[in-house]
Amino acid sequence: MDTTNILEAVRVNKSYPGVQALEEVDFDLRYGEVQALVGQNGAGKSTFIEIIAGSIKPDSGQFTLNGKDYTHLDPSASIELGIQTVHQENQLVEELTVAENIYLYNLPKTRLGFVKLTACIEAADKLLQDLGIDIPSGKKLTDLTPVQKKLISIAKAFSRKAKILILDEPTASLDKIGKNILFDIVRRYTGKGMSVIYISHNIGEIFEICDRVTVFKDGMKVNTHTVKDTDMNTIVKEMIGKSTMSLIKRSADDVSFPAKDILEVIDYSRHGVVDHVSFEVRKGEIFGIGGLVGAGRTELARMIFGLDERDSGKLLFCGRDITPAGPNDAIRKGVGLLTEDRKDDGLVILRPIFENISLVRIAKKRGMFMNLPKERAETGSISDRLNVKTPAMSQLVINLSGGNQQKVVLAKWLFAESEILIFDEPTVGIDVGSKSEIYVLMNDLAKNGKIVIMISSDNPELISVCDRVGVMRFGRIASILEGGQLTEENLIKYSMGIE
Repeated sequence: MDTTNILEAVRVNKSYPGVQALEEVDFDLRYGEVQALVGQNGAGKSTFIEIIAGSIKPDSGQFTLNGKDYTHLDPSASIELGIQTVHQENQLVEELTVAENIYLYNLPKTRLGFVKLTACIEAADKLLQDLGIDIPSGKKLTDLTPVQKKLISIAKAFSRKAKILILDEPTASLDKIGKNILFDIVRRYTGKGMSVIYISHNIGEIFEICDRVTVFKDGMKVNTHTVKDTDMNTIVKEMIGKSTMSLIKRSADDVSFPAKDILEVIDYSRHGVVDHVSFEVRKGEIFGIGGLVGAGRTELARMIFGLDERDSGKLLFCGRDITPAGPNDAIRKGVGLLTEDRKDDGLVILRPIFENISLVRIAKKRGMFMNLPKERAETGSISDRLNVKTPAMSQLVINLSGGNQQKVVLAKWLFAESEILIFDEPTVGIDVGSKSEIYVLMNDLAKNGKIVIMISSDNPELISVCDRVGVMRFGRIASILEGGQLTEENLIKYSMGIE
């Protein structure tokens, strides 16, 4: 091991069914440095840091930490070795005090085993003072602002002596003052020898706080740069990599529909989640919604479908107000939502295919009795149309591949005669062949006059499949790209706020 490195990772691999999350990844972290880890959604960053933190076991590879070799770590061993992680989502207990949250896994106790709250508060006050965080440690978490909660998450990581601090999108919920406090903490403690792995989609921050930057793409390490010797454009280009071959490319020939045949999404908003979003989708086109995870894309889709509450928002279709009062109302008005998590939200996986396909139409057209032979025949027809590969319509959905499960979800909404279809990450976890089939089906739906909205974290997919793409950032539409503007570079720049 290089004596200047506190951590070295060599040829780390991790795969899941159908996905190579990490492939032959090498990585080194120096004593006292801040190293950024960047990449698009799905590049493998989170998997890698969870392996370092001991939450995920790699398939193969070796780690050297403080001169000792390991094949893998578990969470307790990782903590004992001085690795602390501040996750993007706060892992705090709302009903406990600040002090109790900071020392949750190491609470001072009396000889009888009771929590010594006064000692806990005293220790927390001292720690917060040392870190420069001005929050009373006796306060309950419920009384704090989101910025204060994030600062408490950071303080919690320092309740045990950290040698390696992993910060995952640490400034996502911080204001300018909170960000300055964080950066001051990082500078002071790296000056004392602590090392930091810094994950951020805000590339500008890398040039403020980091010494080196490592770029991941598609589960592989692309490059490591000294920050002073690189620039934003170089990093963005490496994140994009070589052009991805399109599985499908939308035809340049426009399908002609009357100009009034549009869906208007008007001023959808919910405080802190979606910020006054408006756009139009024409019949015959596929409208994409891009942006980083957490930008508000799924939340917007759920609000349009009437699944989540909104502060404002109106949905017009061909001039008619069809704003759903709730999911059942959305179904009756012809709106369908193909959720990201098809197994939990989109399917009843322990029931047959024909029952899953007919589920929404039964809810839409209630009647006294069900005609089972007719139901089997009609659902079989739409299953054939979508090329669902199954020996029988009575087959349980759990026995289908991911791609065929997704086709069953689509069949369900088509069987319910939905005119507006919102696809949320429709190709996640399915093979390349099935992806291509889903793209063709979406293309055919648009040509036949359906309103098609596609949410995706896969930028090449958005470029290949969509006519226009609205890029979301912090709950807003940062830009709507089309034609020559619709490139991977622009998608990344607008989603990350790079001018």
